[in-house]
Amino acid sequence: MLAAWGNGLAAQAQNTAVLRGSVADSASGRPLSGVSVRLVDRVGGTVADELGQFRLTGLPPGTYVVRASGLGFGARQQTVMVAANQTATVALRLPATTLTLAEVTVAQPRDPNQSLAVISNIDKLLRPVNSAQDLLPLVPGLVIAQHAGGGKAEQIFVRGFDADHGTDFNVSIDGLPVNMVSHAHGQGYADFHFVIPETVDQLRVYKGPYTARFGDFATAGAGEFTTKTRLDQSQVKLEVGRFDTRRAVALLNLLPVRAAKQRPAAAYVAAEYTFTNSYFDAKQHFKRFNGLAKYTGQLSDRTSLMVLGSQFGSQWDASGQIPERGIRDGLISRFGSIDPTEGGSTSRTNATAVLTTDLPHNAVLRQQVYYTRYDFNLFSNFTFFLNDPVNGDQIRQTDARNLYGYTGTYSRDWQVGSRMLRTVAGLGTRLDDTHIALRNSVRRVVRDTIRAGRVYEQNVNGYLEGTIGLTDRLTLNAALRADYFRFAFREDRTAADSASGKAGKGRVSPKLNLYYDVSPAVQLFVRSGFGFHSNDARAVVSNATANVLPRAIGYEVGGTFKPVPAMVVNAALWVLHLQDELVYVGDEGVVESAGRTRRLGFDLSARYQLTRLLFADVDLNLSRGRLVDEPDGANRIPLAPSLTSIGGLTLRAPGGLGASLRYRHIDSRAANEDNSVRARGYFLLDAVVSYTKSRFQVGASIENLLNVAWNQAQFDTTTRLRNEAAPVSELHFTPGTPFYAKLNASVFF
Repeated sequence: MLAAWGNGLAAQAQNTAVLRGSVADSASGRPLSGVSVRLVDRVGGTVADELGQFRLTGLPPGTYVVRASGLGFGARQQTVMVAANQTATVALRLPATTLTLAEVTVAQPRDPNQSLAVISNIDKLLRPVNSAQDLLPLVPGLVIAQHAGGGKAEQIFVRGFDADHGTDFNVSIDGLPVNMVSHAHGQGYADFHFVIPETVDQLRVYKGPYTARFGDFATAGAGEFTTKTRLDQSQVKLEVGRFDTRRAVALLNLLPVRAAKQRPAAAYVAAEYTFTNSYFDAKQHFKRFNGLAKYTGQLSDRTSLMVLGSQFGSQWDASGQIPERGIRDGLISRFGSIDPTEGGSTSRTNATAVLTTDLPHNAVLRQQVYYTRYDFNLFSNFTFFLNDPVNGDQIRQTDARNLYGYTGTYSRDWQVGSRMLRTVAGLGTRLDDTHIALRNSVRRVVRDTIRAGRVYEQNVNGYLEGTIGLTDRLTLNAALRADYFRFAFREDRTAADSASGKAGKGRVSPKLNLYYDVSPAVQLFVRSGFGFHSNDARAVVSNATANVLPRAIGYEVGGTFKPVPAMVVNAALWVLHLQDELVYVGDEGVVESAGRTRRLGFDLSARYQLTRLLFADVDLNLSRGRLVDEPDGANRIPLAPSLTSIGGLTLRAPGGLGASLRYRHIDSRAANEDNSVRARGYFLLDAVVSYTKSRFQVGASIENLLNVAWNQAQFDTTTRLRNEAAPVSELHFTPGTPFYAKLNASVFF
């Protein structure tokens, strides 16, 4: 009987058809990625890929109406007939139109775990991006704080986490990992400044540990950025602003749009140079250069290739964190510094290639290789004269890293009775070979070495994921991911030192998610999954009791819906348990364990078209986090936010005028376990205005419109000032940007 059932399924699969097609801008011929494609009067659908290509499989023979629609483009449909065991093709051309949210549907049939896709697609068109610091906050509910005026990676706050520089949020760009394991300054360190904002095309957001594609650091979630496949136009852009700020950007198309009968291909280069002295009393002399080259092409009817290379370099002086008493006692101004010789430099070179091949039996093989060369050099002074009353406590942290990786996925659609099962099998490895060091220094002159050595850390991972429609409305997504880490650290000064050693650890992470499409305007979900974040290799090999891969367990319930045609809302009630909250203390080169934590929260994102030209958006994120094993009154998670919110109003006029008024808010919160020191919250207003025509754009942006005195990074730190009799524990902070205006002008060609 089983054999007969299997033969029946095979025969049924053999009688199905495939529909392939492409979607492009009707005016320019530019391929459109991310456009929704579905069959009229049939459940399910797909989205166009980076080359505007799409594929629908497992179709019974017959005549179908194919409909494509995307934000900012008019929907188009075409009738096509498909025959058994054949592949039919269709080309759809969409005209640009006025943006209207009434056209939006909420389901994501190809990637149901990307429940924030609709929100992100709207933000891509409406939310202004003026600098690299604006990229990470595109993730709904994510707030950043800068430590050093733009030179270091930002401090990340998301879903009730002070994720430091990325310990609990996974970031990638074009498949390149951004988070650095066993970094000299912080575990999961995610410096995103090597990305040119004007080249970013899409963002896929995944909250919580529910998606098998992500392993390390994806406890609170993950953000996948992709750069543009091609440029709409070449562009030269110049910016000038307060505090000696200057920026120049150039983006140049290298290939013309190809004729319809030719295989699509695109290539472009981009470059960015930035200089600013920033707003601190001591000039920051901040300089950054970014370069990017990218090619994407269809090598054959079944194979496409993407090749990307980029180069980034930055150097700066920094004022560092300052104590409240230094301002109160008149020792320094709000924008002054205790140690004006802080600062550093960093660079990153990336190379990656992605080969995607369509295989028989409706399968796709995607393979990516990548390499990164990374160098980091930072001088900091967190405690001033606490440990050395004469010379001070300045330290130098360095990281010289080679990063190698491979990621492969094999996806295939299977006919299971009348249902389609989509499976994805993934296999990957990442090797970090780095030399890291922590040294004492005085005014950037190294005095002695605290700890230095070479880290070899390799992760091998694999996962299997399946998505099937149990009914026309109910979709099940289940997955199992396995990771194995190999850690090795060799201390420079002696191989026999107890700090040197090797260790290994594995982790298995199951995921289970359910999605129910009530209608094209309402999708509900229940999600659950296990995840983890890794410990620093130095702590792992030197401490046999160290928690190597602390587990995270998360679950949530929520939905994406349209209460009225012009509004899109995403809401989720979530819980996350973390086995061990690890904090890397960079100035001491050690990892501190806070023990088990529990967080619960509520996320709300809403996008509303008030009129034909005016749009409103808001992200509201509530959370409550506590240390599980500590008594009441001593169980606060330091710096964990309980309320963050971002939102604003955006005007898009048909004549080319655009404007946006936006706010940022984070609440005051405990800076230590007993809540005796509080980090101060803030509410800020920013404004952007632009005027765009076919050949040029002019604009202006203002940060902190009301010139509020606010704190960015904040910590409860024990320090001693020069000639101070005893140490003092109090709030230390980096002051936030005062009123800051910037003008820009672009030419398109």
